[in-house]
Amino acid sequence: MQSKEPAITVEQYCKSFPTEVKRRLMALRKLVREVAPDATEKISYRMPAYFLHGRLVYFAAHKNHIGLYPMASGIEKMASKLKGYKHAMGSVQFPHDQPFPLPLIRQIIEFRVKENRQKTTKKKPTT
Repeated sequence: MQSKEPAITVEQYCKSFPTEVKRRLMALRKLVREVAPDATEKISYRMPAYFLHGRLVYFAAHKNHIGLYPMASGIEKMASKLKGYKHAMGSVQFPHDQPFPLPLIRQIIEFRVKENRQKTTKKKPTT
């Protein structure tokens, strides 16, 4: 599916897939950047990764699905909304043959942004 050469940028990663998968990946990238405009974007573990006060979210294209990796807390918080999707402790799979649930993904990312920001404010010492 993807070329054998690892992507250097997230844009290169997204563009290395067939049209429909590329469209979904680019929509997901745009969504993350809208919800977390201050997040740092890079390739980590050979997939797109976003960091905002720590690890925020990763995603990757696979043969039959797009995997979203919002850490265990993101899955736990949205477990009731993820019942129709295969998911595990820190990941969820969105099959290519089903509609891509961007509103649900937005909720997951918004939760992770809020969670990471709260952890940072709790760590700041008071004077």
